[in-house]
Amino acid sequence: MIYTVTFNPSLDYAVGVDDLKLGEVNRMSFEQILPGGKGINVTVVLKNLGFESTALGFIAGFTGSEIRRLLDENQCKSDFIVLPEGSSRINVKLKSSEETDINGQGPDIGRDAIDALFQQLDAIADGDTLIISGSIPDSLPDNMYEMILERLQNKNIRIVVDATKDLLTNVLAYGPFLIKPNNHELGEIFGVKLSTREEVVPYAKIMQERGARNVLVSMAGAGAVLVAENGTVYQCDAPKGKVINSVGAGDSMVAGFVAGYLESGGNYADAFRQGVATGSASAFSANLATKEEVQRLMGTFEVTSI
Repeated sequence: MIYTVTFNPSLDYAVGVDDLKLGEVNRMSFEQILPGGKGINVTVVLKNLGFESTALGFIAGFTGSEIRRLLDENQCKSDFIVLPEGSSRINVKLKSSEETDINGQGPDIGRDAIDALFQQLDAIADGDTLIISGSIPDSLPDNMYEMILERLQNKNIRIVVDATKDLLTNVLAYGPFLIKPNNHELGEIFGVKLSTREEVVPYAKIMQERGARNVLVSMAGAGAVLVAENGTVYQCDAPKGKVINSVGAGDSMVAGFVAGYLESGGNYADAFRQGVATGSASAFSANLATKEEVQRLMGTFEVTSI
């Protein structure tokens, strides 16, 4: 079974304004309401690719109920912890000549809710996959990621971590199955600017030396790199296409990698290819990638090893 954790789910309210004028009344060219949050995106894309997963996390209020309803509508499983007060956040995604995000804060999460999440995680069995991604709200402990990986370190679980800065580096000692920084996030960790795949590789290898089994680095139009635990470094150019919506592309890459890994019985080249194709398919679409969109891209780019 696959589980995803989203600590601060949202309703994403995406609106288009052709020519935004600040301080004036603007008319929308389109609007769309979607369930949001990195782990939720992973769950939706996994479902599109034919893999069941269960979305875990915290929801509250009428917005939380709508997040769950939208996932049910998309036939995605969830087992959220419902908080007694507050409301899940609404994130506004404004698309005009530039993309602007206005993200809500979300509800406070108390100790009882944290304990309830730990009980859910304790039930995850050997051989399962757990994907933890995104930032943590202020009401959670700063070491929430570490607490989870430490709690599960004696189980044979594939744990995927998609986070930034200390949230990511502090879990390396627990040997996560996969981490997925982008090149800017990886560079930020080491205080350097990483623009090419050749520049990325040595720093990805350092992350592996510190404990990560596999390091997948997304680089938008510059392609991607995978430093795999089998000792091979895979790379590729980005598939060709017009970027329509970058929101969720990284989450889609994670979902595609996990799906490809499971489908192929652990073949890292296949997992890498499907991860790249899935991330690109989401970027080239107004919505998250579908299986048909991913399949159309799978043979359009070359994966090579260094």
